[in-house]
Amino acid sequence: MTTNGSAAQFAAVYAILTASHEVADYWVQQDKDAVAKGGHGPEGRAACARHVATYTATQALTLAAADRGLRLGLNWRRAAAALAVSAGTHYVADRSGGRWRESGPSTRLVRFARRTGHAGWLERDPGAGPLLDQAWHKGWIALAAAVAAGGTR
Repeated sequence: MTTNGSAAQFAAVYAILTASHEVADYWVQQDKDAVAKGGHGPEGRAACARHVATYTATQALTLAAADRGLRLGLNWRRAAAALAVSAGTHYVADRSGGRWRESGPSTRLVRFARRTGHAGWLERDPGAGPLLDQAWHKGWIALAAAVAAGGTR
């Protein structure tokens, strides 16, 4: 794959993973999991795992269809690694669902947001947590797209 070909693969994969992220988060995800995925204990972890499973399946099916239809020539080992990056980081973020304004220990991502200077924003703006969540997802999707790009079958 040429440099231009790798760049085209990256752009296509980023667009595909981003679009399928939106579909999986807002259409595929069940309300019961959306409400519970940030909860404490095994119920919260199970709800988040169910959501991430459907999220990853949505991304995988969409990526496979686009690879075939657009003849992207993706290497499926790299694509699988990209999907693993997207899934793992999605789980980390979504365990913070509904917990962005918590005081105390909270989740690793909420603690990270506070340590990086976002505590005031999280306290003042109820929309700050969801915006940080989506920015986290999109950043990791970009890295996942870079992992998938450049390989040939």
